[in-house]
Amino acid sequence: MTFDAIGIAGTGLTLHRKWLDAVADNMANINTVKSTDGSAFQARYVVAQEGEGNSGAYVAGAAFGDAEGRLSFQPDHPLADKDGYVRLPDIDMATQMGQLIMAQRGYQANAAVVDRAKTSYEAALQIGRS
Repeated sequence: MTFDAIGIAGTGLTLHRKWLDAVADNMANINTVKSTDGSAFQARYVVAQEGEGNSGAYVAGAAFGDAEGRLSFQPDHPLADKDGYVRLPDIDMATQMGQLIMAQRGYQANAAVVDRAKTSYEAALQIGRS
C-alpha cells in the first residue's frame, strides 16, 4: 500500500512538473513578436489522463493555443507589416498565473504524499526491527 502511494504520487509529481514547464514556457513567450505573415507563438497546455486502476495520472499529450494570435500596432518594430502590425500570442498572463498556482500546489501536495508515505514505511520497518 505504501509503495502504491509513492508510485501514484510520483505520477502526480511528473504530471505537475510538466504542467509547470508548459506554463513557464507560455509566460516566457507572452511577448514573442512574429510578422503578420507567420503564425503566432502557440501556448501549450498539458492534457492529463487518469491511469488504469490505481496507477495515478499521466500526460496524455499537449493541446496548443490559437496560431492566429492577436495583432498589435507597433509601427516601429522591425517585423511590422506595411500597416504597422505585428502578431503576438493570444496568452493571458492572469490565466497563466492561475495555472501556475494550481500546478505548484498540486506538485507540493504530491511531494507531501511521497514524504508521508516514506515516513510511514520507515516507521513500519522500525516496528519490524523491535
